[in-house]
Parts: sequence; C-alpha cells; structure tokens
Amino acid sequence: MSELKAMPGRPLSVLHVDDDPMNLRVVQEILTAFGHAAVMASSGAEALEHLGRQTFDVVLMDIHMPGMTGIEVVEKLRASVGPERNTPVIALTADVISRRPQEYTALGFNDFVSKPILVSGLIASIQRAAGPGEARQPLSRAG
Repeated sequence: MSELKAMPGRPLSVLHVDDDPMNLRVVQEILTAFGHAAVMASSGAEALEHLGRQTFDVVLMDIHMPGMTGIEVVEKLRASVGPERNTPVIALTADVISRRPQEYTALGFNDFVSKPILVSGLIASIQRAAGPGEARQPLSRAG
C-alpha cells in the first residue's frame, strides 16, 4: 500500500456516523492521515445532536444502523430548518445490491462509497462533496 499523504486544500471537519467501532476507528485514521478533523458518532440520534451543535464540511453516514438508519437521519437532516440541512452527506454501505448508487441522490445523499472502503475512493468522494461552495458534485459511485 502506498504511503498516505495529506491532500491539498484546507483541512475539513468531518462527522462519521457508524455503529461499528472498528469502522469508526479505521475511517478516523484515514481522515486524520489526510489532515482532516474527525468527529465520531455511533448512532443516528448522536449524529443529529452533533449536527445541531457544530458545523461540518461533510458527513459520512453508514446506512444500516440500529434505531435510526442512515436514510432516516438524512431525511430528518434535510427536513430541518437550520443551516445544517445543506451539509453534504456521503452514504457508506456494504449493501450495493438492494439499491443502485443513483437512488441515494433521490434520498438526499450527495455521494456513495461502498464498503469495504478504498482510501482513494473515500478521499475522492469527500473532495467532491466538500468542493467549493455550491459547485458540489452529484452522486457518483466511489470505492
């Protein structure tokens, strides 16, 4: 595996939501290796709390979580009235059979990364989603 290098541009504030502690740890290590600040949440409810208190450049959202799925979190986020409602959200899931990646756009996601996560795909997706201003790119399959 090639050595990880910080990507050019400003450091980003990223919220990663996943009920699996190992996934949280791996993604946190990737994000920090690329110079980004990572905040972890282990549930949808915890994610919404963070989003209500802090501004993030991008959210990485696991789809299958107990209690509140990633899809339900995005529905609540997009229906909110605060500025957080426009935060780019990238779907993370191993379930690439039941939904086509394009379906995540209709659900309110900005991008899609399949698990197991490939570092290059994840970082490319984050760069697209947190791109300059309103010029964010639509959903594309990364990973």
